[in-house]
Amino acid sequence: MTATSLPAHYWIVNARIPNCFIDRSIREQNLDLPLTPTLERDQLFPCHLEIQHGKITGILPSVRIAEIPTESLPIIDGKQGMITPCFADLHTHLDKGHTWERNPNLDGTFQGALKGIYRDCTEQGNWSYDDLYRRMEFGLKCSYAHGTKAIRTHLDCPPHQFQTTFQVFRELREKWKEKITLQAVSLVQLSYFDTKEGEQFADAIADLGAIMGGIAHMIPELDRYLDRILTLATERHLNLDFHADENNDPSSRTLHRIAEASLRHNFASQIVCGHCCSLAVQDRETALETIALVKDARVGIVSLPMCNLYLQDRVAERTPRWRGVTLVRELDAAGVSVALSSDNCRDPFYGFGDHDLLQVFSMGTKISHLDTPYDNWIESVTSRPAALMGLDEVGLGLGQPADLVLFKARCYSELLSRPQTDRLVLRNGIAIDTTLPDYAELDDLL
Repeated sequence: MTATSLPAHYWIVNARIPNCFIDRSIREQNLDLPLTPTLERDQLFPCHLEIQHGKITGILPSVRIAEIPTESLPIIDGKQGMITPCFADLHTHLDKGHTWERNPNLDGTFQGALKGIYRDCTEQGNWSYDDLYRRMEFGLKCSYAHGTKAIRTHLDCPPHQFQTTFQVFRELREKWKEKITLQAVSLVQLSYFDTKEGEQFADAIADLGAIMGGIAHMIPELDRYLDRILTLATERHLNLDFHADENNDPSSRTLHRIAEASLRHNFASQIVCGHCCSLAVQDRETALETIALVKDARVGIVSLPMCNLYLQDRVAERTPRWRGVTLVRELDAAGVSVALSSDNCRDPFYGFGDHDLLQVFSMGTKISHLDTPYDNWIESVTSRPAALMGLDEVGLGLGQPADLVLFKARCYSELLSRPQTDRLVLRNGIAIDTTLPDYAELDDLL
């Protein structure tokens, strides 16, 4: 049986699934099974999956292989490889993507990145309908081939640009709706929402079915701006998503102020904050105070390990002194929902990347020491971001869509040591073409 000719009903046998995705009642059926040290250490559940008409209809412990009707049903042998749900990318910038070659950030600094994007979007006026559509869809093609099924992208929204960008997003969301769930977040200065034009812009966000968002800075007016945006979001029943504390300044506490504002307004919708880098350079008492507020306010946190490692503490001719990432382990220990996401891809903010959440998870694990034990950190690129996006079909439960990624890697050490370019991606139980788009598709845009 080959993966490219899968029928409506088949089994994947001899697979390993992270325990966090397996219902406790199913795991309990496996208590008497002797486990190898690898399975115990990595918390992997050896089992067989039944797929019927695009859904997961059975999960059997590996000892119950005799119960599978091997003579009447097709079988895929997983060969002890790991299976995860498809990925969810909670924080991207598809509109910026793949602009590095025409506007590189040669000094590698945050300010250099801001100047590069301003030059590309505004001074040179490159972000036409065709340019945006093709670059954003290129990112979607990469994401889909790697096994991503949901993406939230922040969209730069200067007054001269956002209507074109919203149009492109709306069309791509419709075109790709059977493959990738797409969400959009406005990316503006928070002060914009405190103007008459900002209120009209909030209406445009609601009309798009998007999320209100922007960049929070430690300025005297911050609380007033936060009150305004929470009021606008409440009136329109919108979620919020902020860029917060993307710096190494211990006095930068916008995350703290966002959580306070959420509690002050008794805000019922979901808030997500990305970056939150300065939390890692604050003293323990200050950081834990903020983390407690974040937990009380039910704010989700998304760390962008590759971009933050690349940009933070960048000083010419000096080795960086810190890793740039937020306190993911402390946040997780406090009960805060923490996700890892890709952020920028081949643009002035990060000159690398391929929209691959496995690479994000691999880098995040090594940067933030999320191994030994790996525990349930694989959820940070799958079910956790999906939940923060309001999605409920990213998982491995019975009755859920068979949207899966099957790796040849048999443990986390193997999974995170090679790029896994031979992974098998199933969508609704059907193997997709995982061929990546050729960069030459974008040559005439450079």
